[in-house]
Amino acid sequence: MKLPEELQFIENNRMVQKTTTARVDGRICVLTGATSGVGYQAARRLAQGGASLVLVCRNLEKADRMQSELEREYGVPIRTLQADFSVFQDVRRAAATILEEFPRIDVLINNAGLHNTKRLLAESGIEMVFHVNHLSSFLFTRLLLPRMLESAPARILQVNSEGHRFGGLDLDDLDWGKRRYRGLQGYGASKIAQLLTVWELADCLQGSGVTINAMHPGNVRTMIGMNNGLLYRWYQRYLLWPILKDPVISGEAIYYLAAAPEMAEVTGRFFNLTIDEKPARHALDRSLGKQVWKVSEELTCLRAEDAPLYILPCAELMSQIIRSTNEL
Repeated sequence: MKLPEELQFIENNRMVQKTTTARVDGRICVLTGATSGVGYQAARRLAQGGASLVLVCRNLEKADRMQSELEREYGVPIRTLQADFSVFQDVRRAAATILEEFPRIDVLINNAGLHNTKRLLAESGIEMVFHVNHLSSFLFTRLLLPRMLESAPARILQVNSEGHRFGGLDLDDLDWGKRRYRGLQGYGASKIAQLLTVWELADCLQGSGVTINAMHPGNVRTMIGMNNGLLYRWYQRYLLWPILKDPVISGEAIYYLAAAPEMAEVTGRFFNLTIDEKPARHALDRSLGKQVWKVSEELTCLRAEDAPLYILPCAELMSQIIRSTNEL
């Protein structure tokens, strides 16, 4: 019996995934959160395909070791930048450096992510998981978008999660000051918000040559959540990891979405690895999406010159964003 569309993710987990032999020689690919797990495997696969990589990582020591490794193995140019995505100023500084050093951006992959079991606030006063997983990737994308519009065709990929199905998004209580914090729902809230803004941006970018999609990287072993307490780390390492898959499948899926010729004009979609999939209903609420967009701009302190994309015609949007970035 065929599952309902919103439960198809259960079956999709067992489907044969798509791959591509297309190369990305010389394309400039910006990737966040690349020093372990999904991001590490994505960086390796992109380097193998010939990409020039810009790795934005919290731990610069690990990033530098990775740079040496990939340059030695694949002979591609790699630039590493340090940025803590719990600090907006770090995000802005990394974006400004990229805009200064790189005349084009062909692919942007927002992979940096966090899972907490307890409620923590960033320096900004914003709940940490929402800050890192959604707001910083939102800000980073918006700051780099003018260069990507100039570089079109270009692709944006948000590494999202089936965790968006956990729910948890409440615009009246984003910092969880009124509710008991639950780690899975806090994580889910960040991923719902990210998906909702993907649909908004995809609509605005229609016809621009820049696409944006989101993907679940598979049920794989990663280091996400290992910042939590000893009990959680034990649970993850000894109970979860043995039943999870190697993150190499995530790297291959990300490469397909970033490189496959047949994906060149696909936009505004959610993929379970490489399988096109329908997200949970609450992540498809376009009215809520417009509210999330507005709140995200306010919380990241985006200037009036950048705002709000969804009420501007695309041609006006593109010229306005480019003008505002030139003023940075």
